[in-house]
Amino acid sequence: MSKPQLEFHLPDGPWTAPVGAGPGVEERLLAHDPERGCRTALVRWAPGTDTSADGVTRHDFWEEVYLVEGALHDLTLGRTSTAGMYACRPPGMPHGPWISQDGVTMLVITYPEPG
Repeated sequence: MSKPQLEFHLPDGPWTAPVGAGPGVEERLLAHDPERGCRTALVRWAPGTDTSADGVTRHDFWEEVYLVEGALHDLTLGRTSTAGMYACRPPGMPHGPWISQDGVTMLVITYPEPG
């Protein structure tokens, strides 16, 4: 199986709380390949979302994030990332925690280590 073939369309799937996500976090799944573990989703955080309680995050998969609108403040790095900024994180890369004062919407693409 692979992600579905999709031509341009307006995504209309529901916004749902991702498994393990804290309050204020929702996602709209755009494409998914459960067999390979690849996902593309819009993820939005409500104003005031704070992931401090989760501490620094590490994944066992690649993660690419493009900030569509809003901003995130990285508590570890002490800097704010805004709409138009992009991150590419290899498996195991530490990142976060964050606060989003006014909310943020991100395009998030995840996939396993090649090979």
